Amino acid sequence: MIIGIKDALKLAGISVIACCAVFVCTIFLNYNIDIAAMKNEITTAGGMAMYNAIVSTGKVTAAVSGGCLAMTSAVMLLFYVKNYIDTHGKELGILKALGYSNINIAKHFWAFGMSVFAGCFLGYVLATLYLPTFYELQNADRLFPEIRPHFHPILAFLLVCLPAIIFAILAVIYACLRLKSPVLDLLKERREYKQKTAKRERESPDLPFIKDLKRSTVRGRKSLVFFIAFSAFCFSAMLQMSVSMIDLSSKEMAVMVLAIGLILAFVTLILSLSSVVKGNAKTIAMMQVFGYKHSDCAKATLGGYRPFAYLGFALGTVYQYALLKIMVSAVFADVENMPEYGFDFWACVVALILFELAYEAAMCGYSLRIKKLPVKGVMME
Repeated sequence: MIIGIKDALKLAGISVIACCAVFVCTIFLNYNIDIAAMKNEITTAGGMAMYNAIVSTGKVTAAVSGGCLAMTSAVMLLFYVKNYIDTHGKELGILKALGYSNINIAKHFWAFGMSVFAGCFLGYVLATLYLPTFYELQNADRLFPEIRPHFHPILAFLLVCLPAIIFAILAVIYACLRLKSPVLDLLKERREYKQKTAKRERESPDLPFIKDLKRSTVRGRKSLVFFIAFSAFCFSAMLQMSVSMIDLSSKEMAVMVLAIGLILAFVTLILSLSSVVKGNAKTIAMMQVFGYKHSDCAKATLGGYRPFAYLGFALGTVYQYALLKIMVSAVFADVENMPEYGFDFWACVVALILFELAYEAAMCGYSLRIKKLPVKGVMME
C-alpha cells in the first residue's frame, strides 16, 4: 500500500487535532503532577483553596478537551481510512484477487497511526517549551512555592506513544472490516449507498432536483456533517471562552485558547469542504454539462451543510458558558477575589458575526473552486 503526498496532506488534519489535544493535556497534567509534590509546602488557606481548584481544573480540562479531541481524531481517522479504500479500490481489489488476505492488506494501514504520533509528539514538544511560562502564570499571585517543570516519562508515554499505538490498531481493524467487500465491488469502486425505506419514500414529497440533491449529498456523507459542525463548535466555544479568560485568568491564557480554537476550526472546515467538493466532482461536472449555473452546483453540494454549521455554533456557545459557569461556581467557589461569571451577550454577537463572515467567505471560496472544476478532466478520471 502506497500513501501518496495528497493522502499524507489529508492526514495532516488528524495531526493538528492530536497536537492541540496533547498540548492542552500536557500543560495541565504536568503541572498537576509537579504541584502535587509541593502540596505539603502550601501553608495558607488561600493557597490550599487555590491548589484544590487548580488541580480540579487540570483534571476537568484534560478530560473534556482531550476526550473531545480524541473522539474527533478517531472519527477523522476512520473517515480517511474509508476514503482511501474507496479511492484505491482497484489497487486493493487486484491485491485481493492475487490472493492477499484482508488482514495482510489491512496491516499496512498502521501507517495512518503515524499521523497521530506526529501530532502528539509535536504537541508534547510545544507544551514542554511553554511549560515555564504556564507555571509562572499559574503562580502569578505567589500562593505556592516556586515550581519548576519536570519531565515525567509515564506522562510522555501516555500522551505520545500510547495514542499512536491505539490509533494504528484502530486503523488496521477498521480497514480489515472495510476490505470484506467483494473483489468485484472493489475493482469497480462501487460505493455503499443506503436506500430509502418505503416508509420514508411515502412520507417525503417529490422535491426539486437541487433540493433533492442537496439532501442526498448530506445523507451520503454524514461524517462531514460532524466535522463541519465541530469546526463551528470550536470557533464559537474558544472565541467566546477567550474573551472570558481575560477577566477570569490572564491575557496569555486567552490568547492560547483563541489560537487553539481557530486552528482547529479552520483546519477542520477546510478539510471538510475539500472532501465535499472532491467527493461530488463528477456530479458537479454532469450538472455543468446539462447547463446548471455554478451557483446551483454550489447550492446543491455545499448548501446542505450550512444549518449544521450554525447548529455547531449554538452548541459551542452553550458548552463554553456551562463549562465556565461550573468552573467559577463550583471549582473556584472557595477562592477569594474570584470574579463572578455571567453570559457575555455582546461577545456572543461579535463571535456570531465573525463566524458568519469566515464561514460564508469559505463557502464563496469553494464555490469558485467548483466553478473552475475542469469538466473533461473530471469525467475522464
